[in-house]
Amino acid sequence: MSDTVFVLNGPNLNLLGIRQPEIYGHDTLDDIAGRLEDRARELGLEIDMRQSNHEGHLVDWLHEAHFAGAKAVLLNAGAYTHTSIALLDAIKSITVPVIEVHLSDPETREPFRHLSYVEMGAVATVKGMGARGYVVALEKAAAL
Repeated sequence: MSDTVFVLNGPNLNLLGIRQPEIYGHDTLDDIAGRLEDRARELGLEIDMRQSNHEGHLVDWLHEAHFAGAKAVLLNAGAYTHTSIALLDAIKSITVPVIEVHLSDPETREPFRHLSYVEMGAVATVKGMGARGYVVALEKAAAL
């Protein structure tokens, strides 16, 4: 097992900082990456952070994390959280623990956001903590 934690981000997360800041905050994905890099260094971990608007990329990256022997995956699947059985199947197919991350708390939002296929396969979920949630999830990954 390596000390690498994959941080996978789904659709529209490339627009953080400008996309509905009242819900998702003003931090960009680069801001979050910087905080994660700093905390990872303190924890003796490395971060491999990626973003895609395409579901298949996320599936491929979950497989890659497995074959690379990653310590964990932090996954913010965005809207795919609520629709993607393919992501659930990928999570269940790998041995790398997956921690689900959400900036907002989906359970306090529209009813269609209350179902999480990702959560069905994840070892933990961090939600509603804004950008700080990624660091909390990284700390959970470090403890695995």
